[in-house]
Amino acid sequence: MLAPYAVRVEQSRGRRFPESQHPYRNDFQRDRDRIIHARAFRRLEAKTQVFTRRYSDHFRDRLTHTLEVTQISRTIAGALALNADLAEALALVHDIGHPPFGHAGEKALNAAMLDHGLSFDHNLHALRIVEDFEQRYAAFPGLNLTFEVREGIIKHSRDYAAKDYPELSQYLLDQRPPLEAQLIDLTDEIAYNTADLDDGYEAHLVTLEEIREGVPIFERFYGEVAQLYPHAPNKLKFNEVLKRILNRFADDLIQNTRSSLTQSAIRSLDDVRNHPERLAAFSPVVNAERQQTKDFLHEFVYFSPSLADEKDNAERVVIELFNFWMENPKALPHHYQEKAKEESLPRMICDYIAGMTDHFIFEQHEKYCG
Repeated sequence: MLAPYAVRVEQSRGRRFPESQHPYRNDFQRDRDRIIHARAFRRLEAKTQVFTRRYSDHFRDRLTHTLEVTQISRTIAGALALNADLAEALALVHDIGHPPFGHAGEKALNAAMLDHGLSFDHNLHALRIVEDFEQRYAAFPGLNLTFEVREGIIKHSRDYAAKDYPELSQYLLDQRPPLEAQLIDLTDEIAYNTADLDDGYEAHLVTLEEIREGVPIFERFYGEVAQLYPHAPNKLKFNEVLKRILNRFADDLIQNTRSSLTQSAIRSLDDVRNHPERLAAFSPVVNAERQQTKDFLHEFVYFSPSLADEKDNAERVVIELFNFWMENPKALPHHYQEKAKEESLPRMICDYIAGMTDHFIFEQHEKYCG
């Protein structure tokens, strides 16, 4: 019962290394399962989303955030008659390339690479993980995922110019990704815009009054909730408001994308790929509400003075370890020393650090940098 513009698993461009069909799982379901069983996926449990365990064990980490994105993605893909199995696999793998310490770690790792004329991109690192670093099968390197999942890993959140990334030429850089991939960046925003408000409030970085004043959509729904549940505790009112915000964002994404498909006369996957812009999108009104929420989070949560010391420390740890291994490459694990003979030393150090969990990188920093 898929829409004519959905990705059909039987029309997949296949795997890099051909495999026989599984008797009761299709190829996108097998990709989902390979991702879930990957070591890099398990490590997400010990990587910071926004808040470290210093605040609470209840806050989101990369893994719980990923699961929330997956739930939203599968629901929206189903409502649009898209391939929910593909959307689920892409949601599960979308953050697998993130380094420790959240965006602070990513910023520091990219800065270290820029000193060597290189860069760090978590989407491209995720592709390296699934194509090379994960070693689970005797028949082939990596996870041998389908083309559509590999394409979605790099194209779900941004477009790459073919002239700047010739090594990615096989991924149809002159075309839009399928709708299943286009959804992921938007469901990611739905998940973290609501979750980070929740965690920021629980961490006492922002008060209920500040959120009501700074996030118009929150204030509007809060008035509705207060009338319905006048005697409920503030936290339960807060939860009811977040539920309504999430529902509004998700419903708008479904309705507006459906409207765009109709207006653009999209009748096939080729129409989606050849359309001049991405078709999955929020309406202008809801997009403005999303941006207001995101702006509030940047000002009051992500760049809160309370988090500044942790972020500075995280960046220092990454930079000092990177520099140590540049000066002492024989201190790297043997596997990375060998790979550094095939690729540059900075890239191998970057790969090693990016795969670390928060606590492991602290152990390595203590061991080598004191």
